[in-house]
Amino acid sequence: MNNELQIPLFFPRQSQVPEKGIKILAGDVGGTKINMALYNATQNNVELIKEAKYQSAEHHSFTEVIQKFLKENKLETPDRICAGVAGPVFHGKVKITNLEEEMDAAEIKSSIGAQEVSLLNDLEVTAYGLAALKKEDIITLHNGNPDTKGNMAIIAPGTGLGEAGLYWDGKNYFPFPTEGGHCDFSPRTDFDIDIFHFLQKKYGIVSWEKLVAGPGIHDIYLFVRSLRNKKEPQWLTEELAKDDPSAVISKAAVDNKDEICVEAMEHFVRYLARESSNLVLKMKATGGLFLGGGIPPKIAPLLQKEIFLTNYFDCDRMEDLLKNAPLHIITQDKTALLGAAYYGAYGAQV
Repeated sequence: MNNELQIPLFFPRQSQVPEKGIKILAGDVGGTKINMALYNATQNNVELIKEAKYQSAEHHSFTEVIQKFLKENKLETPDRICAGVAGPVFHGKVKITNLEEEMDAAEIKSSIGAQEVSLLNDLEVTAYGLAALKKEDIITLHNGNPDTKGNMAIIAPGTGLGEAGLYWDGKNYFPFPTEGGHCDFSPRTDFDIDIFHFLQKKYGIVSWEKLVAGPGIHDIYLFVRSLRNKKEPQWLTEELAKDDPSAVISKAAVDNKDEICVEAMEHFVRYLARESSNLVLKMKATGGLFLGGGIPPKIAPLLQKEIFLTNYFDCDRMEDLLKNAPLHIITQDKTALLGAAYYGAYGAQV
């Protein structure tokens, strides 16, 4: 029984890979961490050789991380390097959105000595990573109508909010990046208006990323806590002080340990549902929407409750379009890394 999702992405160089294969160094570069992996790619398979994780803030450059990875694991220079980066890429250069670092494909190629270096937006490589997913790598929230076909989209809340589309030409999917997470937040309810003003005082511009991302969870929690005027329990204060606040809040909500955390996450889930709906409508993503990034798999029990789909379908006269589109959570945390490997091996010529 075939366990592959079998999403037909366009890979123009797949048949050109030599029989012995080529070594692809893949990177997933975010504002918090950098995932690295070396793969051997043949025409029919991408096989992991070695992988490692590094903290972004502890290194001066991506080139430094590559050199460290190769040296620590006694690896030879790879044939190609491909990295997904949190930020817009222009002419092989990108400034990482939540860091001060700039990356330059030409500089990396010169320093490392690889034959090719590709830099793509992190959501673009996540989209390419769909080619590697198996049925066990997703949780389906809504089956939709798989026969509808059409464009697809990905929304990925993590350190920031990533969004991407996949254009359907009737035969293959062509991923493309967006910076939709930086579009203006649109309040609907009195609560939304109040939290908008709260965040406006703190940040100035209130984008969707200010609510539908890890730091947004903490901000929603702080607002709800102040609104309800309830004292924070000691155990929660201690947890928030020693761990990532957003992770602590979301876990407390999943475990139903604190009513303010539960309420905060209900609002987060509602905002994720609304922006997911917006993205499907803008992309006419009748082929489906994938929820990626670090947060959705961890809060899957909350997304499987009625509140998510109720708010997702609650749109202006386009409910039928949304109901036709399948809706999935990506649980494979290496999707972006796999996408970088697939693009490096089979993607367009640099």
